[in-house]
Amino acid sequence: MDSRPIGIFDSGAGGLTVLHECLVTLPHEDFVYLGDGERCPYGPREAEEIRRFALELASYLERSGVKLVVAACNTAAAAALPYLQERLEVPVVAVLAPEAHAAVQATRNRRVGVLATEATIESGRYADVIHTLDAGVEVVSVACPKLVPLIEAGGPNDELLAAVREYAEPLRDAQVDTVVLGCTHYPLVRPVFERVFGRGTTLVFSADETAREVAETLHRKGVGNDSARHGETTFLTTGSPAEFAALGERFLQLPVAGARRVALDELAFEAA
Repeated sequence: MDSRPIGIFDSGAGGLTVLHECLVTLPHEDFVYLGDGERCPYGPREAEEIRRFALELASYLERSGVKLVVAACNTAAAAALPYLQERLEVPVVAVLAPEAHAAVQATRNRRVGVLATEATIESGRYADVIHTLDAGVEVVSVACPKLVPLIEAGGPNDELLAAVREYAEPLRDAQVDTVVLGCTHYPLVRPVFERVFGRGTTLVFSADETAREVAETLHRKGVGNDSARHGETTFLTTGSPAEFAALGERFLQLPVAGARRVALDELAFEAA
């Protein structure tokens, strides 16, 4: 038995969708969630800067005493996962690989679409991981810069629906039968994606697959907590705790209380 918490980091509040699925899957585990609200969003940033941010967040969590780190930001995972796994001593699980694996298993015609932020698409990581699993799968990737701001603004609405239809069009043209929704914001408007793509297309969401990967990793490493207990969650943010709590309650669908602010210079010190 290992009573240490699990650390989860994200560029802001989007990773709370991953936390939600982890809480459902592992209600007996403790979690520490760290959102980088001060520097959100990561999507438009350069890969080197994203890697530095990811290392700062992950290192802070490791030194706080977590037993496993979850990179719940698709953009950070695409830019920094191997780098984090080299630098940290605790295991690192990221949203990207579980989604890619699920997509390869789900596709029937070996045509997979990916919708994600600009930085995630530019990294090419989804295509790389998918092709490692099945080199014959055709991957069609589309950057979706409009979606995160629209979702955070309070979607779904007509503008959001129009944007999803716009980004879905090249995937329809390519006749993909499976779509990876490569951003932790996207589960918040799941019905919109389901409406646009219909029942004939399999949608792969990061939160669902990542929670399964976390559970499997804990079991494999033998570091699970006592299954009879009730877990607790600590919330940290580099931005405004009040703003994080307001946005976080939408993402988590549970009260977000007692969030504490972590100054950026604390993160820089931890990664030094």
